Amino acid sequence: MSNLYGVILAAGQGTRMKSKHSKVMHALGGKPMVGHVVDGLKETGVNQIILVVGHQAEEVKEYLGDQVEYVMQEKQKGTAHAVLQASSILANKQGTTLIVMGDSPLITSETLRTIIAEHQAKNTAATILTTKLENPTGYGRIIRDESGNVVRIVEEKDATSDEKIISEVNTGTYCFDNEKLFSALMKVKNDNVQGEYYLTDVIEILRSEGETIGAYQTLDANETIGINDRMALAKAEEILRTRLIEQHMKNGVTIIDPKQTYIEKGVVIGSDTIIYPNTYLRGNTMIGQDCVIGPNVELTDTNVADEVKITNSVVYSAEIANRALIGPYAYIRPGTEIGDSVKVGDFVEIKNSKIGQGTKVPHLSYIGDTTLGENVNIGAGTITVNYDGYRKHRTEIGDRSFIGCNTNLVAPVKVGNDVYVAAGSTITDNIPDFTLAIARERQVNKEGYVKKIRERNNFKDK
Repeated sequence: MSNLYGVILAAGQGTRMKSKHSKVMHALGGKPMVGHVVDGLKETGVNQIILVVGHQAEEVKEYLGDQVEYVMQEKQKGTAHAVLQASSILANKQGTTLIVMGDSPLITSETLRTIIAEHQAKNTAATILTTKLENPTGYGRIIRDESGNVVRIVEEKDATSDEKIISEVNTGTYCFDNEKLFSALMKVKNDNVQGEYYLTDVIEILRSEGETIGAYQTLDANETIGINDRMALAKAEEILRTRLIEQHMKNGVTIIDPKQTYIEKGVVIGSDTIIYPNTYLRGNTMIGQDCVIGPNVELTDTNVADEVKITNSVVYSAEIANRALIGPYAYIRPGTEIGDSVKVGDFVEIKNSKIGQGTKVPHLSYIGDTTLGENVNIGAGTITVNYDGYRKHRTEIGDRSFIGCNTNLVAPVKVGNDVYVAAGSTITDNIPDFTLAIARERQVNKEGYVKKIRERNNFKDK
């Protein structure tokens, strides 16, 4: 295969988005749309990617970093002018150049590979990705001759009434012979209604020079959607979500209600896992086999092993081992490792902590910056007091220890193995193994004291 180059056009301001951000930085499936386009080009085996930036260029550069090379289009004078900015990098190079729009994130790598293969197999000067639309308004029309060969592309504002009837449209994605592309770009003029330099005019120029123009028509018009406003963004989000969910179901995942399930690209789910409604799986989340997730669960950048059950809970950047039970209403924060067969119950918050195998934190507790050993039982209302106003400190609790209800563990503190802590204690000192710790005032009953208070305050029973 010859050298492959990719050019992404992402310089436009996107005024219809009504945003201070670059249009291509608006998120789709948890990732800026330009990120999806870059991923698609990488998956095709493109050797070199050039991104044409303009409006909010620094924002785009900060996100993509050194994944691509950048050229600047200072003034937006049309798509041909945008591609021409890459001439300092690509001109005179031999190979195939794939041009895609930064606001078309739904085009699959399979489609891109197919158009490249079509282009190279037929040795055409250019190959256009086209599709057919019931309502082609706003799109450039594909003009063919009597033999079906592509002659040119006419933009909506320059089209005649007969040309506007044509349903086959240009998607804005092309394959070009690189040398012929940059040669033709130098001949493009701006004598049109918009006064811009159209990339589509390259097709007519190449045709007039006797070159062959090819076209590959995708049957899925959805993947060619260009996102110009918030309505199109929402439509694209729905299309991508449906696509991803269907892939997971084909891989053996049960999704009870696809319309109320939200899974970002990059999430991995094992077979025979069940996803209940109103579940959000984000980032680099990985879920094993035979899990039950949901309803009302949010997992972000979290690794979940096999046979785990999570319900009505939020988990960020955590590790959850086999057969753990999480929720309902648990909040697990970054840096937490949940061991095998651990139970984290209702209204429990865990942060930056390691929870050993078989340990139970059933309800109403805060565990922060803590190491819990194996088979520990944490009573309701237990708080690890980890912050002194300046620094965070750790609590360590050994294996098989039992922490009574409403206990405060003031860090830094170490609790040994097989320790019992009496309910209501505030622990400030280390506790050795096999010890019962009681840290509370002895109860004192003052009989009749309530009557004295009432008499003093002239209180009368009603």
